[in-house]
Amino acid sequence: MENLSKRIKSLIIAINDATEKIKLKDLIVEKDKLEAEIANKDFWNDSNNATVISKKYAALNARIEPWINIQSDCNEIQELIELSDDELKSGISIQLVNAETKFEILKKELRYSGPYDSYDAIVSIYAGAGGVDAQDWAAMLLRMYIRWSEQHGVSYQTVMESAGEEAGIKSVTLELGGSMVYGKLKGEHGVHRLVRLSPFNADNLRQTSFAKINVLPKIDQPEEVEIDEKDLKIDVYRAGGHGGQSVNTTDSAVRITHLPTGITVAIQNERSQLQNKETAMTILRSRLAVLKIEQHAEKVSEIKGPNEQASWGNQIRSYVLHPYKMVKDLRSGVETSDTESVLDGSIDIFIDSFEA
Repeated sequence: MENLSKRIKSLIIAINDATEKIKLKDLIVEKDKLEAEIANKDFWNDSNNATVISKKYAALNARIEPWINIQSDCNEIQELIELSDDELKSGISIQLVNAETKFEILKKELRYSGPYDSYDAIVSIYAGAGGVDAQDWAAMLLRMYIRWSEQHGVSYQTVMESAGEEAGIKSVTLELGGSMVYGKLKGEHGVHRLVRLSPFNADNLRQTSFAKINVLPKIDQPEEVEIDEKDLKIDVYRAGGHGGQSVNTTDSAVRITHLPTGITVAIQNERSQLQNKETAMTILRSRLAVLKIEQHAEKVSEIKGPNEQASWGNQIRSYVLHPYKMVKDLRSGVETSDTESVLDGSIDIFIDSFEA
């Protein structure tokens, strides 16, 4: 029993350290506040706000509950050890092993302690140098992230898509929703390089293509990132591309420029100008929030414009399909020869190796 007693005490200390790191007490206070709002009889009068709060409450609850459960399990095991004799040692040992296993899984969450790691994510993919091959490569990456989302129960929807003339896509923006999605995917931000025999080249020559991935936390609450209306230039114009009559004949597309930084967001997917504006503002807030962190600024007004060229040069991963097969993360050194699985969504080995 003495060995079991030492193990449970060590586990309890480790769990307490972990809950302090994720500020579990603060999370519980926040959850209780949301619970009180939801219990208000007028809560559903504003259905949009109610949906946002309900979603936030569910996400908080999903994050808090496993830690409360494991704390409860450990307290129960400790009581059993203190009260039991050696005949019950085997059963208690199994319970302890189960608790230790649960903690090893929960420990992964400790990496997601950034200010926006628990948020949903906005993922944009842009074809880079490489012509049609690059546009096809962007479409391959889109499929990879969709497959990853499906494998992890993450919801996804297309916010904006621009198709290539011959094949693939020029750009696409997705919203991904689920537990710690931004925290998990933020390490995918950067340039991804593909080397393969080109299916678009008559001589079947080896081709190197590039695509850029932007990953942002989805910040859809205006109060989280306050933007001065005087700093915005809003243009409306006629949406281009294929679609129904009203898409092509009304000024439904919206372009918002944040004048101090020069950041521009244009959305035309929806037929409603209002919906396009709300989506564009969400993406703008998200980009400004990330810039605030990167530039250690306290206010949006202190942010300088992003260096797009430097961002484009930030190559993070190579996918080689010829003359050999290998995917290698250039930051962590993690690599695999199972390129098919990676392109089919199995990217967790790279997600887990990323250190912010």
